[in-house]
Amino acid sequence: MTVAFEDAVTGVLDALGPGELMTYGEVAAEAGFPGAARAVGSLLARSDGGHPWWRVVTATGRLVPGHDQEHARRLRAEGIEIRAGRVSLSQR
Repeated sequence: MTVAFEDAVTGVLDALGPGELMTYGEVAAEAGFPGAARAVGSLLARSDGGHPWWRVVTATGRLVPGHDQEHARRLRAEGIEIRAGRVSLSQR
């Protein structure tokens, strides 16, 4: 990953407010790197929680495996409904 990629993605992530959701692919595209959804996930995985990772879900609304309970807790606290480990992207 380049510094330009990390800076662009960080800008998109840090602009997300409470109750706002994006998919990994949407973050990548908005940052100017369409098709780099996995790289967004990788950046979030190594960020030590410095970004609002809980506001990002897969294209199907799935929560982060292994962190799904914390993910759901944080989203619910922001008014997002969770059902069967997923959010409905139509809530946005």
